[in-house]
Amino acid sequence: MTEISKLTELRKLMQSMEQTLGLEQLSPVERDIYYAAEELSKQDQEVRTFGLIEHTLVKSVSRPTFFRALKSLVQKGYLSQSGSSNRGRYIVHAPR
Repeated sequence: MTEISKLTELRKLMQSMEQTLGLEQLSPVERDIYYAAEELSKQDQEVRTFGLIEHTLVKSVSRPTFFRALKSLVQKGYLSQSGSSNRGRYIVHAPR
C-alpha cells in the first residue's frame, strides 16, 4: 500500500467519523477550530482565544475568518462563552 493510499484510507475514516458525530455540517475552518478547542480543553476546562489562534490546526487561518468561524461555532452550540468575567474564554460542548 502506497503512502497516498494510506492517507486516503485515513481521510475516509475521518470523514466517516465526522459524519457519525454530526461534524460534516461544519466548514473546514470551523472543524479545525473545534478540534483545536477540544484538544486544548483537555488541559483546562476553559479554552482561550489566544490558545486557539496559536494552535497548529488554526495558525494559518486569517483573523477575520477565525473570528467568523468562532462566532458560528458559538451560535451552533459547539462552544459557549465562559461565565467568567474575562472575555475570550470558551467552553467546549460535545457534538449533537
